[in-house]
Amino acid sequence: MGSITVITGGSRGIGAATARRLARAGHDIAFGYRRDHDAAAAVLADVRAAGRRGLALPADTTDPDQVAALFDAAADLGQLTGLVNNAGITSPIGPFVDLDPDDLRRVVDVNLIGYVRCAQHAARRMGTGAAIVNVSSAAATLGSPGEYVHYAAVKAATDTLTIGLAKELAPRGIRVNAVAPGIIRTDIHAVSGVPDRADSAAGRVPLGRAGEADEVAGAIAWLLGPDASYTTGAVLRVAGGL
Repeated sequence: MGSITVITGGSRGIGAATARRLARAGHDIAFGYRRDHDAAAAVLADVRAAGRRGLALPADTTDPDQVAALFDAAADLGQLTGLVNNAGITSPIGPFVDLDPDDLRRVVDVNLIGYVRCAQHAARRMGTGAAIVNVSSAAATLGSPGEYVHYAAVKAATDTLTIGLAKELAPRGIRVNAVAPGIIRTDIHAVSGVPDRADSAAGRVPLGRAGEADEVAGAIAWLLGPDASYTTGAVLRVAGGL
């Protein structure tokens, strides 16, 4: 049986890099994205150029119907073997006391409730040998003071979700792990209001630079693959030493 993997937030950043990486490794890919049709079409073309089947659907993970539609579409490719819970969002950087309630709600809805919802759909469809990878953040243990403490708190919840779900699904032979990226060069920083953050914050990183999306994708691919067959409940830090 071939590998069939769903990726949320697959049109840009870590999600797009992961879709391309997994396609080269032999996965058929179904990915969701919010609004950038051109970027999604480019990723889909690369998946197919790698000789794999692929499909892309608009899928806001805060919308239960859109999530269900993504997993139903993926079922046309065959039995699901992998999920990469990647769709995420930050909010403008600033003091905790100035946090806008709408920004808080959106961060929780996308980064936690969306992950739970997608993991539920995946677990219902997966069999022995399948795997889930949640994209967390090094912020979960750093706290992100003065930037986005609420985002860090939600990513800490992602780590707890990973550990608990790993234990619950282990008897079924389904592995659940997470990657915790640090400062990665993607356009997510534009949402925070600091589009050059990958460069401006690089001085904090022991390795002295921001990471690249493909470096995170490599860790995700490993966690989904056979070399990680005895790895579950792990949070793999990909953060340059942070």
